[in-house]
Amino acid sequence: MNKFLLILLFAITLFSCGTDTDAGEFVVGSDYLAANNKVVLIDTVTVDMSTINFDSLATSSQGRILIGNYNDPIFGKVKSNSYFQLSTSTYALYTTGSDTQAVNYVFDSISMILKYDNYYYGDTTAVQKFDIHRLTQKVKPNTNDDSFYNNSALAYSEESLGSISFKPRPIQKDSINIRMNDAFGTALFQKLKSRELTDFDSFTEYLKGLVLVPNTTNSSSVIGFSTATSKVRLYYSKYQADTDEISYYIDFTILDTSKQFNAISLDKTGTLLQNLPISSSKLVSSATSNQGFIQSGTGVACRIDFPNIKQLKYIADNGAIVDAELILKPVNNSYSAQYPLADSLAIYVGDNLNRISTSLANSAGTAVYGILNKKSDEFNENIGYSMHIGNFLQKEMLKQTDARSSLIFTLPGISKTVNRIVLGDQKHLNNKIQLKIYYISY
Repeated sequence: MNKFLLILLFAITLFSCGTDTDAGEFVVGSDYLAANNKVVLIDTVTVDMSTINFDSLATSSQGRILIGNYNDPIFGKVKSNSYFQLSTSTYALYTTGSDTQAVNYVFDSISMILKYDNYYYGDTTAVQKFDIHRLTQKVKPNTNDDSFYNNSALAYSEESLGSISFKPRPIQKDSINIRMNDAFGTALFQKLKSRELTDFDSFTEYLKGLVLVPNTTNSSSVIGFSTATSKVRLYYSKYQADTDEISYYIDFTILDTSKQFNAISLDKTGTLLQNLPISSSKLVSSATSNQGFIQSGTGVACRIDFPNIKQLKYIADNGAIVDAELILKPVNNSYSAQYPLADSLAIYVGDNLNRISTSLANSAGTAVYGILNKKSDEFNENIGYSMHIGNFLQKEMLKQTDARSSLIFTLPGISKTVNRIVLGDQKHLNNKIQLKIYYISY
């Protein structure tokens, strides 16, 4: 303890000025910067890093069909199936007053049309393949709430209703078209034609839903498609003697996004994360080569603790943390064009069991994010996520109880992407955490 305090007392930088000074999160008035007052720069506080795994993430109502599979060289095997329920605005074939029985209508074809939403992750230069399967279980949550999660699953038939092999073009403004099984389309058409399916209830009783399943051998990316513009389209036509056939179609869409979800899994076998414990525990960075990990979709997050922060209050009888800058650095060679760095990190306040209480906020109540500095140098030493956490550390320092809060870091789009990042801890050889605390005694 005495050694720790001596280090703090000697690591000081004095600031003197006659006007108010902006110290990052706080504005320090000139009254506090009197000749006898000191602003201490402290950069020796212990910062502990660990990796945690949320029990589950809600992936329904996200507006994205996420489908794909790839082998991540660091995290393991990533896979996303997408489940959804279909419906339509009308369950009747096109009719006029003189053709109510639709006796001349014939089935043509049925296809699934998926519209890119510009999201992708992994290698899109390789061929992607996936299949469409029919659900044998209703799209209904097994829990008491209305959500589906990344670890949710519904039973489906082994028979493929359609498949596609293609090279994704996820940033193009086009769609992919998957020709579906004619026997499936014909049966559905006949049910509509005979008026056996007349409303949502009868339709979903017959066709409970569909699931897109990626091929696990030759897929190498995860692709996003829009739920708003993707559909199953049934084509049919009307035969009329001595005239050309008239073509029609019915679109079956995802009208209720709460009945669409992505089942995102991660097989960590053989990786540094293979021993990642249950959600209420943590995997310390000393057991993962001095690194912490984050991955959206699978619930992997990075936790930061400040075990000695309360010791700062012993520096002076009257003092306060006026600002603190934390810089988290991605590990060199862990990111690339295939696995790019996100522009920001989301930050939450959690307890010792990894239960999140709130988003991290500054003294004005504004949410705090880790912002990426993209300016690189020869050794990528400047690349990192910077954030001001002085308000959080001040509260932690003054706590009267033994309870401590931690900071939990995730990536944006946690429930509808599979982006990931690897961060160095305080003992990492090349990409160390940096923490600079500005403490004023008065």
